Amino acid sequence: MLIAVTDLRAAAWELQARCGLASVEGGRHPDWGTANRIVPLGDSYLELVAVVDQQAAAGSSFGRWVARGASPPGRPLGWAVRTGQLAQLARRLGLTVRSGKRVTPSGELLRWRSAGIDQAAAEPSLPFFLEWAAGVRLPGTTAVAHPAAPVGISKLLLDGDPDRLAAWLGNHALPIVVRTGRPAVAAIVLSTATGEIVLGSKQP
Repeated sequence: MLIAVTDLRAAAWELQARCGLASVEGGRHPDWGTANRIVPLGDSYLELVAVVDQQAAAGSSFGRWVARGASPPGRPLGWAVRTGQLAQLARRLGLTVRSGKRVTPSGELLRWRSAGIDQAAAEPSLPFFLEWAAGVRLPGTTAVAHPAAPVGISKLLLDGDPDRLAAWLGNHALPIVVRTGRPAVAAIVLSTATGEIVLGSKQP
């Protein structure tokens, strides 16, 4: 789940103070002109992302997407689905597969392939797809102590075309609710030890 912000440190501090969600430094995406912080949630994660190199971001569809959507408090920008069948998905949907990488603060190189970022940027109710390289430690499994623990994503509220999204995803068991409307990630609903946290401008 992507949350576009203008200042990674300030947004991370606010998220922990307001919601009890801790984050860790991620790294830079040199080809996209962005950097991130990760809120680990086990088999998933929230990604705070900001532009850190204006020139590189201007030449990248992902960087331009983040630049358009960033705000000081941060807002849900888009979402991704992890897959082990990226080539098959790309063929079915007519998508181009691209490679990505970043280096963690510990020096670990993370590599992945993605497809559908341009389409997700144009129609944010659609996810893009990620396939991590073999042996990569998934960001969501990073050890962190959330004051609100245990924390997990219970629901993703999307505005868009339900039929379009169903055709895009195919068979799935994702916890999503789709309402007809202008394409957007309306809200991310998290379950915690003390109740639900809703990130986004629209209530579920």
